Amino acid sequence: MPTTEILRYTAFSADPDGGNPAGVVLDAAGLPERDMLAIAADVGSSETAFLVAGHDGFDVRYFSPRAEVSFCGHATIASAVAHAERHGAGRLLYRTQAGPVEVVTELSDDGEWRATLTSVPTRTATLEDDDRRALLAALRWADADLDPALPPRVAYAGAWHPVLAAATRERLADLDYDMDALGRLMAARGWTTVDLVWREDRATFHARNPFPPGGVVEDPATGAAAAALGGYLREGAHVQPPAEVVVLQGADMGRPSRLIVGIPAEPSAGIRVTGTAVVLPSPG
Repeated sequence: MPTTEILRYTAFSADPDGGNPAGVVLDAAGLPERDMLAIAADVGSSETAFLVAGHDGFDVRYFSPRAEVSFCGHATIASAVAHAERHGAGRLLYRTQAGPVEVVTELSDDGEWRATLTSVPTRTATLEDDDRRALLAALRWADADLDPALPPRVAYAGAWHPVLAAATRERLADLDYDMDALGRLMAARGWTTVDLVWREDRATFHARNPFPPGGVVEDPATGAAAAALGGYLREGAHVQPPAEVVVLQGADMGRPSRLIVGIPAEPSAGIRVTGTAVVLPSPG
């Protein structure tokens, strides 16, 4: 494997002990796919982003320790901040397998780097009854555990995520699922994570994201799912756009994360997801 600089950041937190860790390779030119997968497995985070510079932006690929994924929000935020720390704030174009994603970086007045991605156009689909029953069974949830005001759907903003809204915070906090059964169902349906949410108030959501396809029990911050949730809320008229909601994730697993989701009124407009990112200490 050629010598490659591998960076480690955590996204959607300004504290290294929070957020979602991601690997970042800012110059992956000439790196074969097998090496990308090996690097992602060695990094051990839920995803690693690999960037190859082009004439008008970057070609970007994302790998979990097990497989390539079409889009990853937290690795996008992490890699954009890593780039900004070296080259300054500005606007970047990521060409991903899901489509073009614009990312804007800035340094806040208090010295925190943050990035905002704008997702590809969102859409939602019906969660079929058989899939809903299988999903609930794998999660060990019942229909009575769901919030009827936010009906189950499958949402897309670069990757597909079933969205299930818990009726109570206690239900969301008690995550004890059948990883093998859920992993099989997600592989069969092409789902990246399951977006489990609880609505605290009009503009605040708590989220947990089981992630068996990535080889981890749970993601502490999931930018792609937050964008998909924004599209779900807009399409279902669960918010009055333009709107902004905050997604709080990771607290139940000891890595608190904060994702700010901007929802434009235009149905075809991508969803904006904003977060901070900081470098992680070198392992060992």
